[in-house]
Amino acid sequence: MKLLLIEDDADLAAYLVRGLKEAGHTVDHAADGKSGLFLAAGGNYDVLVVDRRLPGLDGLSVVKTLRGADVKSPVLFLTAQGGVDDRVEGLMAGGDDYLAKPFAFAELLARITALARRPPLSEQTTRLAVADLEMDLVKRTVTRAGQRIDLQPQEFKLLEYLLRHAGQVVTRTMLLENVWDFHFDPKTSVVETHVSRLRAKVDKGFDGELIHTVRGAGYSLHAPDAD
Repeated sequence: MKLLLIEDDADLAAYLVRGLKEAGHTVDHAADGKSGLFLAAGGNYDVLVVDRRLPGLDGLSVVKTLRGADVKSPVLFLTAQGGVDDRVEGLMAGGDDYLAKPFAFAELLARITALARRPPLSEQTTRLAVADLEMDLVKRTVTRAGQRIDLQPQEFKLLEYLLRHAGQVVTRTMLLENVWDFHFDPKTSVVETHVSRLRAKVDKGFDGELIHTVRGAGYSLHAPDAD
């Protein structure tokens, strides 16, 4: 892989460059934000490893500028600022992952490898649709027949799972594990209740039902004419 490290700590940078090269990667290094921005904008890198505190231009500004210029290389923030608010700020700025100092080199290498395996942003699904029902995963909006549907976070997650498995039968167990992260039966009607609420918002008042009950099996989301 071709990597760019933007890090102003000379000792740490030398250690990381050496380790990454020994792992078989090509590594460029920039010691400040401005030179890092220049390299990242034209280098076509597989992964960028960016410190947050940089001279000249801080790491957040570097990444925001790159995203504004449509540079899609995955970004791993590597920084001593490891609080929850700091991580959220980094991810909102356009970062893909966040590793706080001090760290284990093996973990850094694993995270870089995982980021490189992700498909380019241009190939990632940002929109799901069945019939006249559409979900925008970036804007977190849902519409049917052009009409906005307001969903609670868990309803959105449930609908997203159904849309990603459109035309398939999804069982109650699948929904508990993938929507609620329950790996046991809570012995409640949480699935049935949420499906009922979702139906009321997605199907009621529209032309044809999309969410169907498959008796003895589970649920299926598909167009009305697919019955």
